Amino acid sequence: MKKQVHVYYSGRVQGVGFRYSAERLAGDAGVTGWVKNMDDGRVEVIAEAEEKSLNKFLDSIAKSFSRYITDTDITWGPATGAYSEFGIGF
Repeated sequence: MKKQVHVYYSGRVQGVGFRYSAERLAGDAGVTGWVKNMDDGRVEVIAEAEEKSLNKFLDSIAKSFSRYITDTDITWGPATGAYSEFGIGF
């Protein structure tokens, strides 16, 4: 069963290649959705896939950016099916 995860990453997460890495990691995990920088310095991610794939994606981000992330706010919900790929929002 597909799910959606909505995540806000706080810390020094902008300007470190976060969005481009998230896009690559999403492709590796088979995840759709998007990632974008927010005006307040956080990075927002909406991703959809099977729960196992989403956990792989989230773990990969956490490992890749552990020195930059100071807080992670995650909300889980049902998938909407609105995304066919993973992209970078601006």
